[in-house]
Amino acid sequence: MFEKLIPELLSHKKIGVFSHVRPDGDCLGSQVALCLWLQKNGVDSSAFNEDEVNKNLEWLTEFKKIEKPDFSGLKEFDAFVFVDGNALHRFGDTAEKITELGKPLYMIDHHPQPDEVFKEFVSKTDASSTCELVYNLFAEHDMAQINEQSAKAMYVGIVTDTGSFQFDSVKPGTMKAAATLLEYGNFTPDEVVQKVYSSKPMKQIKLLGLSLDTITLHENQQIATMYVTKAMFQKTATSNEDTEGFVAYPLSIEGVKACIFFREDEDRIKLSLRSQSDIDVNEWARELNGGGHKKAAGAWYKGNMEEAIEDVISIGRKQWIND
Repeated sequence: MFEKLIPELLSHKKIGVFSHVRPDGDCLGSQVALCLWLQKNGVDSSAFNEDEVNKNLEWLTEFKKIEKPDFSGLKEFDAFVFVDGNALHRFGDTAEKITELGKPLYMIDHHPQPDEVFKEFVSKTDASSTCELVYNLFAEHDMAQINEQSAKAMYVGIVTDTGSFQFDSVKPGTMKAAATLLEYGNFTPDEVVQKVYSSKPMKQIKLLGLSLDTITLHENQQIATMYVTKAMFQKTATSNEDTEGFVAYPLSIEGVKACIFFREDEDRIKLSLRSQSDIDVNEWARELNGGGHKKAAGAWYKGNMEEAIEDVISIGRKQWIND
């Protein structure tokens, strides 16, 4: 899988590794683990992200500092790797300009339809996570280079991107990778899970309560919607990062096949779509100029909350009829 990419990466002296904006456990875990692998093999590496890291994942930055990219400073790098995203716009404004530098670009990702700007890439849509792919990089090169830090970083990505091993993207290889990381990293699952899921501030729980009250069922109770408004953020003194994981709650309702979480931003609404059935939310999101996976996707909507819910449900209804 990595027979072409590994020698390409190790041919450089200094590499910048980007993770996508609004970073999650998978992009940060794969970014940190890849940087640690590069450093073990004599390649100077820096990790970049344009957004702040959520508090429940900040501990990963103890393994590798994550910096905001400065375009002028990127000229000193030989190459760049992009993890957990298939297009440069997923990595922010600085990344979108990076082709101007004329440096080779590489990608490791599990989303469909990658950009054509990458010199070499590994893209496997059947992988549970980008962290599982980075684990395979270690496995193909030298498993002995996995240490406690890289193992924990990759484990975070696998756990978070599989919904704690609940999604159908989990295969036997996923479980084997997770078990091997526990062995090589010499840690227990609860060490990671408690940091990621059991460190929520009270204000976030209050925001969740307000949002849960908005859950509405549509289409014979098969589709659920849930939202957060700017007023809710103000009332609870919370921000966008505090909605992490909210989208999973409507899926726990009996009979619900898919759900959409709407988060009101400054001038638009962020949509997070999830499915636990044959409903393809990637196709749904693509109708809204978004995308992702069959079971998890995202998009943006210009308009108010009422319009957003009505239009998104309408688009989904047309898709099901066509199917």
